[in-house]
Amino acid sequence: MLSSRLVKPLLQISYILLVLGTFCATLLSCVAILSQAVRTAPNRSWNKNFNALIIGASYIILLIASIFFCLKRTIAVRIKLSRFSRTHKIITRGDVPDSVHKYITEEYARTCLIAHQSQPTDAFHEGWGKPGGQYEGVRFRRALLDTISKIDFLAHLVIPTHPPLKPHARMIHHFRFILPLLPSNEDELTPLHYYDSIVQLARISHREPTEEEFELGMDSADVIMQALNECRLEMLEGSSTQLNQVSEES
Repeated sequence: MLSSRLVKPLLQISYILLVLGTFCATLLSCVAILSQAVRTAPNRSWNKNFNALIIGASYIILLIASIFFCLKRTIAVRIKLSRFSRTHKIITRGDVPDSVHKYITEEYARTCLIAHQSQPTDAFHEGWGKPGGQYEGVRFRRALLDTISKIDFLAHLVIPTHPPLKPHARMIHHFRFILPLLPSNEDELTPLHYYDSIVQLARISHREPTEEEFELGMDSADVIMQALNECRLEMLEGSSTQLNQVSEES
């Protein structure tokens, strides 16, 4: 396939060659017919040769008519091109014939219908949020594992001597020092227990987490981070109270 930069010059060159070929062929035919007219004349001369005069006049008229039609066509095309708007304009019914407008409308409606029908409606990819749902574009495994660093950061703010995070440590073991800060249910299970189970599933299971497991893990992580934030705020308030008492005593 030729590029658009080469197509235009090739078309111009081919048009020029066509014009030159036509002109040369016409000129040769004119010379040949004139020479025949001279050879068939009684005096074999150009003088008083009526046939040669008619032939020459015919070719001159042909040349003038050709130039006239070429100029007329060129001017008409340029006038029509100049009427085209340079800016974007919506085509209305009056801009094109009714048959063309009807065809464009039908094709546009058909294209819109095909585009609508081709959109996935019940698409589902395991381990990802459903398109159009609350978790669209969220990968459950990655989102769950990203919460570990956030909780670890808050845990170090509350307990500066908290041990550093190890790559494969169980959450129930690593965050054992914040267990007293978390609420528990009637089975004496804290959000950290649920969080530990979901994180282990996201880490080592070949099966992707489901949306229910993801929600349980994220809810547990939110409860843990909320408890750590509340504890941190209480620590800051206590520090501020102590500083005020010290300043008053001094």
